[in-house]
Amino acid sequence: MGFLADSQKEGFGSSWGGLKSLVRRKQVDSAHFKRLGHHQLAKELTVPHLIAIGVGSTIGAGVYILVGTVAREHSGPALTISFLIAGIAAALSAFCYAELASRCPSAGSAYHYSYICVGEGVAWLIGWALILEYTIGGAAVARGISPNLALLFGGENSLPIFLARQHIPGLDIVVDPCAAVLVFIVTGLLCVGIKESTLAQGIVTTANVCVMIFVIVAGGYLGFKTGWTGYELPTGYFPFGVDGMLAGSATVFFAYIGFDSVASTAEEVKNPQRDLPLGIATALSICCGLYMLVSVVIVGLVPYYAMDPDTPISSAFASHGMQWAAYIITIGAVTALCSTLMGSILPQPRILMAMARDGLLPSFFSDVNKRTQVPVKSTLATGIVAATLSFFMDVSQLAGMVSVGTLLAFTMVAISVLILRYVPPDEVPLPSSLQESIDSVTLRYSRDAQVISGENPEISTSGDSSQPLLRNKNVAVDCPTVEKQEALASCTLNEENRRKIAGWTIMLTCVGAFTLTYAASNLWLLSLLRFTLCGAGGVLLLSGLIVLTCIDQDDARHNFGHTGGFICPFVPLLPIACILINFYLLINLGTATWARVSVWLLIGVLVYAFYGRTHSSLLDAVYVPAAHADEIYRSSGDSLA
Repeated sequence: MGFLADSQKEGFGSSWGGLKSLVRRKQVDSAHFKRLGHHQLAKELTVPHLIAIGVGSTIGAGVYILVGTVAREHSGPALTISFLIAGIAAALSAFCYAELASRCPSAGSAYHYSYICVGEGVAWLIGWALILEYTIGGAAVARGISPNLALLFGGENSLPIFLARQHIPGLDIVVDPCAAVLVFIVTGLLCVGIKESTLAQGIVTTANVCVMIFVIVAGGYLGFKTGWTGYELPTGYFPFGVDGMLAGSATVFFAYIGFDSVASTAEEVKNPQRDLPLGIATALSICCGLYMLVSVVIVGLVPYYAMDPDTPISSAFASHGMQWAAYIITIGAVTALCSTLMGSILPQPRILMAMARDGLLPSFFSDVNKRTQVPVKSTLATGIVAATLSFFMDVSQLAGMVSVGTLLAFTMVAISVLILRYVPPDEVPLPSSLQESIDSVTLRYSRDAQVISGENPEISTSGDSSQPLLRNKNVAVDCPTVEKQEALASCTLNEENRRKIAGWTIMLTCVGAFTLTYAASNLWLLSLLRFTLCGAGGVLLLSGLIVLTCIDQDDARHNFGHTGGFICPFVPLLPIACILINFYLLINLGTATWARVSVWLLIGVLVYAFYGRTHSSLLDAVYVPAAHADEIYRSSGDSLA
């Protein structure tokens, strides 16, 4: 008995075999999960905390260097427009994150959303890629702090001997004790509690923002005093053309990576439906505004071709007789790196915890400390690995791998929004321990279905309750007329066709976006083949956009997850544009980066095949129509009472 006749338990079993686990989807976490033994994180965060996390994780020391490199090589005086375009592109992903974070406010971020909307296989790869991103990112940031600290103390070798970098001849490596110590300090702070660690990150982030405001105000004063010489050039505002400005946008886009850390703390937010969208939007707006104002000032002080690619801001002030400003800017770089380090280590324990809750990783990672309500074991494991990497390895060559995890996550979040709107999951998994309640509800709905069809439920010989149920709740069971039966059949058929069309359209749209960006980015392809692929990809993309615009979105979207939160605007246009941009950036990361990432993802596939697949919490789950899940939970609660 029960709803075991659903497609995920039997329909795919004969044809997919073991691969059916890849399409298992979990339900949105709810109050029912507390009864099933899930330890909850502390709900301590409000909008100011989320802004501190978002701004601190996003504005790193890279901006103190990036303005010089991009202005010299790509954008010229149009650097501000490059930052604006990149900010708009990042906002597309932020809109998608805001809706999913408010609907599904649990730890795990993009991994969690992918598991709910797409399936277990894709979710595992996203979670595995994010583990790599935050580990490499944290280690790389930590390695960058010690050189800047040394500058504050007077030079490259001015740190105390126990903190200074040391070369080990036998192993031919340079160890960085300062980086490891800082990682352990941040790890300890995160173990104390989310509110305390966020407060510390807010203080450090405020110091960094104050330095950027100093750059804007002091630089603006110098600019008005000297006449903004950087803009009075014969080459004009676009020395590298519009193409150069767009290339600059693609480069500075990565300066906006970090706001997704806000979504990883969703379970710890007091009012996620209101605060998460506000936190994400405000953090991204502050970052975009600061980036644009800093670039306006620095490009105006010094001609773009005369900028120092390593220290553009310090050298710009030094050229106007303000050498002392270098110390303030170095303080800003150090505080930016420290806040980014916190932002890199904060999300990973929560992703590990979410994956362990789902059974894909050992339960060790899902333990939550009862006193601090923080996943202490996951945090310590993250800190130890990041500290070891930062101590022994120069991970700068692996920095490109960080971008892969982020862009894959951005892409899957946008796809998840399309799925949520057009083909939201109509079946949810329940634990097999509720089988008795499931059978009871099944039997009741089966009898109702027989009454509607005009059968006598007492003498029916086809009362197998494992058959698919009628799922239209609006049918009146006391009016078994021919017209109602025909209307119900027509409504069910039309809805099934709409879901099939929408599902295939979403898939073909993604294929078209990938084909278009791949062909457009690979100039080595034969012209005929390249233009053919571009045309085919463009047709698929535009056709998908038109079809999704014309067909209705699923009515179930209104009740999916936690309602009353942010709703992403301009669907399907906005998510499709987001997918297109992220595909373009992913394809252009380079062959070497993808080769390294492929090795890591292959390891992840093996871990999933030999552990995650067989230990998944959905292994013995019973799938039921989503409309009946709450009734089954109530029934189980009544029976326990």
